[in-house]
Amino acid sequence: MSFWTQIGLALASVGVLVALIAIVRFQAQQQAWPAELQRKLVHIGTGLYALALPWIFAEDWPIYLLLALALIVMTGLRFAKGGLGGALHSVERNSYGDYLLAIAIGAILLLSERDMLLYALPLAVLTLSDAAAALAGSAYGRRFYTVEEGQKSLEGSTIFFLVTLVIAMSVLILTQAQTGPETLVLAVLVAVFGTQFEADSWRGFDNLFLPLGLFIILAVHRESPIETLLALALVYCAALVMVPVISGYLGITAHVVRVYLVAFFLILSVTEWSNAVLPACVLAAHLMTRRIAPSKDPFPELDVVAGLALVSFGWLALGFAIGANALAFYAMTCAGLAVGLIALGTPLGGAVAGVGLVAACAVFVPLSGEAVGAHLVPLSAATVALLIFAATLAAEHFARLRVLKLTTLSVIVPLGAYGIQFGAS
Repeated sequence: MSFWTQIGLALASVGVLVALIAIVRFQAQQQAWPAELQRKLVHIGTGLYALALPWIFAEDWPIYLLLALALIVMTGLRFAKGGLGGALHSVERNSYGDYLLAIAIGAILLLSERDMLLYALPLAVLTLSDAAAALAGSAYGRRFYTVEEGQKSLEGSTIFFLVTLVIAMSVLILTQAQTGPETLVLAVLVAVFGTQFEADSWRGFDNLFLPLGLFIILAVHRESPIETLLALALVYCAALVMVPVISGYLGITAHVVRVYLVAFFLILSVTEWSNAVLPACVLAAHLMTRRIAPSKDPFPELDVVAGLALVSFGWLALGFAIGANALAFYAMTCAGLAVGLIALGTPLGGAVAGVGLVAACAVFVPLSGEAVGAHLVPLSAATVALLIFAATLAAEHFARLRVLKLTTLSVIVPLGAYGIQFGAS
């Protein structure tokens, strides 16, 4: 397939997306469809088209071009809620799901390397299970549980589990060379984890957390023996039983504790325990300072997890794309974010924590087996110094959008150093 043919297909695909949105919006106005139905129809159409992208395009780069153009279109639609944008943005809650869906498709394409199990199963669950759960919950939901932004229905979550189980079994049987009892157990685990990812996500983050979380589970455990899968299920269930105890001890909601649990399960699934120490410091730093220097954001506990997840997935994808291990730079970013949170509560505490976290980078990063040079300590020190400086001199600017601002600052030095190192090599 020629260069210009693929360019044309990418542009035509954007046209298909706009046409889909226009058709849904027109029919919605004619038939008085509710906002949630409009949004999910666009979601289903977009997801199904995304599933076909590896067969439509011979190379990956035009897909990334398509996704970039789609993000531009999505941005325009946010300012046209009375027109075409109403198909996506008529719902009352604040959501970033349209952006996160495009990012998730690109990340899954990159990380899966067109492995059909790793690409198709997460996106099929995101497309079909999520839509089925939302529509079933809206129509038939009678029993509800509380999350930070409102309620979700047990009926919707049940439908999500059942649809995901069917999808997982079907894709695993079609793509795995060997099938047996472990296939069923893995499918059940995918359905269980997927249901929790969807149930505990917020502001549309399920469009990112759900496919990437399922990708990690499948990539790590697609060939695991049944004993390993059963042990994983047992450990996870035991952790869930402890959620109420941890929630009461820390003074945070059970929803937040479940989100923290899922985050660390995924981190530990893809890396050594030593690389989970600094992400744990980020959450601990927030819990330590949230009363001393409270954020004015609606859900600061969830924002911290969102920031940590974006940093984790971002460095994972960048390291994979470039082919250069990014663990040291990920550790620096986590150290900076943790120090920034502490420094907002007490500058002196931030300075002390900074020394400790620079030392932690020097101790724990080499445990991963990564070859690190003399750059590690000075770059870590520069990162935490930047965060201490900003948090001390401009603390009032971090009352809102705290995690976004701190995360942006914490990635500046590591990302610049990574770019320089890669360019030099």
